[in-house]
Amino acid sequence: MPMLLQPVAVRADGEQSLAKTSQNPVGDVISLPFENNVLFGIGPSDSTANALNIKPVYPIGIGGLNLINRFIIPVIYAEGQDFQVPADQGFQPGFGSPLQVKNGSAFGLGDTTYQAFLSPAEPGRLIWGVGPALVLPTATEGRFASNKWSAGLAAVALAMPGRWVVGALVQNVWSVAGSGEREVNSFLIQPFANYNMDDGWYLNTSPVITADWEKDSGERWTVPLGLGIGRLVRHGQQPVDYRLAAYSNLEGPDLGPDWTLQLTVKLLFPK
Repeated sequence: MPMLLQPVAVRADGEQSLAKTSQNPVGDVISLPFENNVLFGIGPSDSTANALNIKPVYPIGIGGLNLINRFIIPVIYAEGQDFQVPADQGFQPGFGSPLQVKNGSAFGLGDTTYQAFLSPAEPGRLIWGVGPALVLPTATEGRFASNKWSAGLAAVALAMPGRWVVGALVQNVWSVAGSGEREVNSFLIQPFANYNMDDGWYLNTSPVITADWEKDSGERWTVPLGLGIGRLVRHGQQPVDYRLAAYSNLEGPDLGPDWTLQLTVKLLFPK
């Protein structure tokens, strides 16, 4: 392997700070994460789906504040079912709009989420951010589409004591326009905890818990539980954050997945 491509473990205190900044949703660093989710056990056929979430983050300084611009752009492939399923049945995968369970496979873009967090440029022990959240009807395949423009609020709060990065992100969006027959009223909370070890390694959990308020109580919640491991390394001068995690759904819609395998590769561009 060429020397410039050799992965170099992160050791210095400054790089440890970069690792924690990478784990901060409102960290003042440009990043380009690619989060690939493989969802297993969907519907009566126990089919799979693959969702690659492209999640660029671009912070902008505004006086004593940072405006953290975050996007989630899903590229989805879903296997079809071997059995007939009721119409308009699906689940909330934690991004964009619900994924409908149907016969026949499908591939395309899902709805895009945009979050804009205003956060203090010089935060204290409690780091926070708050701002609007928008879901844009960019889906190219009907089963991934809400056909609605949705808007709401998002907020995040966290702390970084010692080797830890702990906090939570919350969001709720409501449909405001569009041609879709079904209204959108979707809640999301993502608690996260990272424990940073030596040589750039860390343990992580960051389950995406969702609630679709338009559904009956038995089909409303998706509650995953799981754990991941990651490492921040350098390829030459390029820092890259790798993480592998698995989550099992303790509760979810009848046709939703049983568990998810997640691989994230995040490119960091420190200023």
